[in-house]
Amino acid sequence: HNAVFIGTDEGGCQRHAHLRSTNSFGKAFRLNVESSNPRYSFHYNGMDGSLYVFEAPIDMLSFISMHKEGWQKNNYAACCGVSDQVLWQMMKDNPNISKVYLCLDHDEAGQSAAKRISDKLFIKGIKHEILVPIHKDWNEDLLYPVEESEAEEPCQMLQL
Repeated sequence: HNAVFIGTDEGGCQRHAHLRSTNSFGKAFRLNVESSNPRYSFHYNGMDGSLYVFEAPIDMLSFISMHKEGWQKNNYAACCGVSDQVLWQMMKDNPNISKVYLCLDHDEAGQSAAKRISDKLFIKGIKHEILVPIHKDWNEDLLYPVEESEAEEPCQMLQL
């Protein structure tokens, strides 16, 4: 029982596959299929100038589930890890993107990657923000919502 998230290139050809177990018992696994091109990992092209970048497809879909209104207009990409290759490919394929939201996990690996990518975006003069989930990742935020009275904001935002 696995889910497969497919990423395509600008012509619609499949270039990336990410497997994730749906088994909630035991140890779940996630992996990118060998020979996948990380520049084309799972993504969605909208029409506006915003790009939201996530570590995993499930986090991307969880974030969209929590922010449904007008979601289709935005651009979304899942790194399927902490590589920034899909970010730069999305920027190349969608020259209208003017702001990037880094939505990586709330752990050491995710926030180290967010800082590394943020530094690159800053050097290139690209507007960006880091959005941090309340729990470890956006899927946990969806599964274990915090009562409004308990949270100051639905996510933590670092202004850059």
